[in-house]
Amino acid sequence: MKFWSKRLTLAIAGIAAGWLIMAGIMNRAAAQAVASRPPTPKETAGHYFKNVQTEALKGLSTDDFLSAMGVITDSLGLDCADCHPGAGTDKVDWVVDTPPKRTARKMIDMVQAINKTHFAGAQEVTCFTCHHAREKPSTTVSLDNLYSAPNMDKDDIVTPDKDQPAATAVLDRYIAALGGAQRLAGLKSYVMHGVSIGYEGLGGNGQFTVYANAPNQRTTEIRFPDHPDRAPSIWTYDGKVGWVTAPRGLLGEYELEGSNDAGAAFEAAMSFPQNIKTLFTNWRTGSMESIGDSDYIVVEGISKDVVAKLYFDAKTSLLTRVIRFINSPVGRVPIQVGYTDYKDVNGIKFPMALEFLWLDGRYNAEIKSVDINTAIDPKKFAKP
Repeated sequence: MKFWSKRLTLAIAGIAAGWLIMAGIMNRAAAQAVASRPPTPKETAGHYFKNVQTEALKGLSTDDFLSAMGVITDSLGLDCADCHPGAGTDKVDWVVDTPPKRTARKMIDMVQAINKTHFAGAQEVTCFTCHHAREKPSTTVSLDNLYSAPNMDKDDIVTPDKDQPAATAVLDRYIAALGGAQRLAGLKSYVMHGVSIGYEGLGGNGQFTVYANAPNQRTTEIRFPDHPDRAPSIWTYDGKVGWVTAPRGLLGEYELEGSNDAGAAFEAAMSFPQNIKTLFTNWRTGSMESIGDSDYIVVEGISKDVVAKLYFDAKTSLLTRVIRFINSPVGRVPIQVGYTDYKDVNGIKFPMALEFLWLDGRYNAEIKSVDINTAIDPKKFAKP
């Protein structure tokens, strides 16, 4: 099962994760091959999983460890089964050592050594630096591609562009475009109702609901009322801690920790744009970028655990894309959300079309209605 079949498997599984990169999806029986219980809070990957020997990975939280696995598989254009025999089936063996797994350990150590020796420990070299979705890195430029379409890879960290407006000015324009600071200040809660659509129509559609409570509580649910035997997927952040319920995922239900928890906190706070300027203390504006036929002003904020790149339409000042990166020893983990089709709801513009992309899949959501300042049961933001 190679790279393309992983995408197909994930689409069929219907896993929609804004907060987690899963490096391997299987049913509950296969999950038991890893451990007979969910991970406990603060439990490291080296303690929970069997045969994790790489020093850079052993101390990660279990969810951050899986994020790192996603970086490795996609950086090499491989699938979980290329290192773990039977991955994606009930016959998976996560523990056995294979030649690719042994090689991966050596490569991770090599990357760590290069960064430590030549870049003072900064993460300048990652798996993707050399591999670019190839199992064996290329060593010579392809002349057929030399003068064709430009490389679309972008820098994670933008270089400030003095010719662009200040980041605070761009954020102020965004607030004004949504309805203005005064109207947004009155936004205390909302519920978005819609449908989730599996990538390329695979996986089936679900009932998509977002519950948001100011300043930083957010829960996303995908339920399947037409298939009562199919358990819901839930991602929640209560203002301090996040949890995930992913019945078809490896861990099932667990508390977010490390970089994934920081990413969930950022996403929850972004639900209320009136607070956007307080999310980072070092906002910066990079060079303008083009996506399709439109130009976008790029604003970026950086913290210890999260890098967030925000793309604002140069004409409308509305936010069209957010790419946030969380940390991993083998390379940053990107999660991308697109926002389009803004509609006015009681004087505030909400995006009615959402697109979610992460290392192991993607899906869309169509919003049908938004209820503003409605009472939300506090249990919606509690541990599932």
